[in-house]
Amino acid sequence: MTRVVIKLGSSIVADERGELRADVLARIADAVGGLCARGEEVVLVSSGAIARGVRLMGLPARPALIPELQAASAVGQGGLYRAYDELLGPRGVRSAQVLLTIGDLSARTGYLNARHTLAKLLEWRVVAVVNENDTTATDEISFGDNDFLAAHVALLVGADLLVLLTDIDGLHSADPRLDPGASLVREVHDFEALRELEIGVSTSPLGSGGMRSKVLAADMATAAGIATVVCNGLDPLALEEVLAGRAAGTRFHPRHSGHSAFKLWLRYAKPTLGTLVVDQGAVRALRERHTSLLPVGIVSVAGDFDAGDAVEVAQSGEEEGGAGLVLAKGIVNYSSAELRRVKGLQSAAVLEQLPHATEEAIHRDRLVML
Repeated sequence: MTRVVIKLGSSIVADERGELRADVLARIADAVGGLCARGEEVVLVSSGAIARGVRLMGLPARPALIPELQAASAVGQGGLYRAYDELLGPRGVRSAQVLLTIGDLSARTGYLNARHTLAKLLEWRVVAVVNENDTTATDEISFGDNDFLAAHVALLVGADLLVLLTDIDGLHSADPRLDPGASLVREVHDFEALRELEIGVSTSPLGSGGMRSKVLAADMATAAGIATVVCNGLDPLALEEVLAGRAAGTRFHPRHSGHSAFKLWLRYAKPTLGTLVVDQGAVRALRERHTSLLPVGIVSVAGDFDAGDAVEVAQSGEEEGGAGLVLAKGIVNYSSAELRRVKGLQSAAVLEQLPHATEEAIHRDRLVML
């Protein structure tokens, strides 16, 4: 059995005017129906609620202000899901609407609740249609046209394959809209090799993504061992080729980071609220001996955070106390105010200052190397 997450960008769901691409959605529904009939498991992640709302409200362009984006999403979301339900039902597929925000995933309890819900839907042979809950996403419409959301969902359900459908053939050596000589990158094994490419952030008038967010989403998914393909969802054959295991678009090959599910959540879903700059002794201990981080190794503390928040751990830069390369991310046992009091102190001195403190600033089980 294969578990597949298929993500549809705004340009796949709707055209430049915000009209639903009925023929494209019907073709994707056919593919989903075929997978389900063979016993495969499928989750859809769909953009397009804002684009649809823009069309229904007769707005001249995608809004720039958050309240207008939220309102457009509220107008468009119901009809968008109804379209999926009406397409999937006649193909023998029951569907469910699931709306998530980054806040749902940044808290461990919310993350686990989302995972349990999606797991139960898969057990029931129901195809979840997932979108960001733009109506309540207040910081920003944040998932990059749902590329990051799709990667998070792939991690949540333990997918075998993530397919990101966009309106170009895949990752190119440069932006093919600007450079007609740009060539398609068919396979990616090493993300470091992509640094030389001109990976753009441009997108359709009604979307919020671009190729950069897709590459970052592929980086996230492949680090969890999930193969990822970026291909052209407007091409009638591309998705069929990918699902049949044949070459289409750009395939990002899976890597095996060795991280547990908890550490994958910590690395990718838990937001950081500060930075701990550490000395070279702590750097060696973290890198070579995989120890916990103790207050004695901390040089400086940046940001305001509480115990239980996530912070970055960086080695000391050229300036005194300045941050250099980020080494790790972890959940702290102290607040920022407490760490400023005890940074650089040996454990005995820490206990004199904070009698109820734990020995570790960050325990190794709650720290992930980057």
